[in-house]
Amino acid sequence: MKKNILKTGACLIGLVWVSSCSSDFLDVPLQGKPTADTDPNLVQNLVVGVYNSLMAGESFGAEGDVHGFAFISATNIMSDDADKGSTAIDQQSTAGVLDDFTVTSTNNFVQALWSGYYNGIAKVNNALATIEGASNLDATTKSRLSAEVRVIRGYYYFNLVRWFGGVPKIIRVPKDASDANTDPVFQTRASVDEIYQLIIDDLQFGAGNLPLKSQTGVGRISKGTAQALLAKVYMYRKDWQKVYDLTKEIMNSGQYDLVADYSIIWRQAGDNNKEDILEIQTGQFNNSDYGVPNYSMCQGPRVGGLGGWSDLGWGFCTPSQSLVNAYEQGDLRKNSTIIFIDNSGKHIGTTLFDGFRIPSADSVQNLRYNYKAYHSENKNVESWLGNRDRKQKNLHLLRFAEVLLMNAEAANELSKPDEAIMNLNRIRRRAGLKDLTVGSQTEVREAVWQERHVELAMEHDRFFDLVRTGRAAKVLSATNKNFMAGKNELLPIPSLQIALSGGKLTQNNGY
Repeated sequence: MKKNILKTGACLIGLVWVSSCSSDFLDVPLQGKPTADTDPNLVQNLVVGVYNSLMAGESFGAEGDVHGFAFISATNIMSDDADKGSTAIDQQSTAGVLDDFTVTSTNNFVQALWSGYYNGIAKVNNALATIEGASNLDATTKSRLSAEVRVIRGYYYFNLVRWFGGVPKIIRVPKDASDANTDPVFQTRASVDEIYQLIIDDLQFGAGNLPLKSQTGVGRISKGTAQALLAKVYMYRKDWQKVYDLTKEIMNSGQYDLVADYSIIWRQAGDNNKEDILEIQTGQFNNSDYGVPNYSMCQGPRVGGLGGWSDLGWGFCTPSQSLVNAYEQGDLRKNSTIIFIDNSGKHIGTTLFDGFRIPSADSVQNLRYNYKAYHSENKNVESWLGNRDRKQKNLHLLRFAEVLLMNAEAANELSKPDEAIMNLNRIRRRAGLKDLTVGSQTEVREAVWQERHVELAMEHDRFFDLVRTGRAAKVLSATNKNFMAGKNELLPIPSLQIALSGGKLTQNNGY
């Protein structure tokens, strides 16, 4: 299947990396660079470049990581949903210390996340400046394109504030290196409240200036994307009425619905389905394949023991026993989320949905793998070009099911338990489970949290959810005695960034 992938190298035209002492994550324009008036394609190329920044996955490189191995480590692996996986010593100094909460400010993955997200933000800011100065665009087009990239900026800052707390609030392109080195905004942390207000402003602008999903191209940010992200932000701020109102508007928009078969969502056949609200596009472009580097490959089943088969990856981010235990008996989501390796001693192996057979435990490194990260190894089932690390594997960041769960949580907090249970049961029926009945507000709240856990398992939200709901210390300390309340809810500010700021960036508590 040929896809129109949002991919172009033109997004780097006219940009250089600042090598000065304070702002290596900023893009600064060269003199005499192309403008929207001299290059009619520049604005579109810059916008596409912003979309492509979502695919950054250089966990070990200068460009940084947005959704690659570092992202996986600082979300799934840091939660109780997953263990580091692979062998005991493999990537212990990067992913392992995140898993066991012994991470320090010199951790390469923490630095990769900071760089990746600020590189993406720099691309947004450059695109916004170019759009604003484009005399060949009408006001409506300017507003729509600005809204698309501002929603992505809002998403980037949402992850940054959840990982680091207050961070530098960068919303413009510096005029030159001197500007970047002298304006305190580039070198100091804004407060958490200031960052959240920036996120809300960006997402509100998106909600007010974007068309509905049905009126946008495949993979483009829509009104529903902005509204759903904004509802999620308000959920973190505990502004329940706004969460309720926004999710209700999305539910009544006629743009989204649950996919009947939960397992389809993470296959190529499930790309851009009716449930997806925010999805990273991958695919084929000019005889090349584009995906998120180090996403599927690092989570693929790994050869071990007797070997004798062509393994599928590095074996990281293995679903935990506690996640297995979280599912009710008969929950269809369990076998759609977790690849279970045969450990019966009968050498039955594990046959996946596409017919690919993984050998038994004596030939495989770990006993469980992330099914949601698996891309088909059978080219007769799903098209591919042979580069496993960049095969077509869309990444689903926000789904309609989560809108229902947010609405349920808000409804319960607003003393509407009947509505909350109705939405939970809608999700549970798809999972093959019986309906719940209305209980106390505390019981319904815990039921919502439980459904979030199993519905969104291995989708990079669990750690943030535990922190948001005040359960991180209790849940994570039960399996990891290194977790310290008041410290490990956040990552450390990278020591490199503190040094580059001349000590103006302050460190998080306990690091």
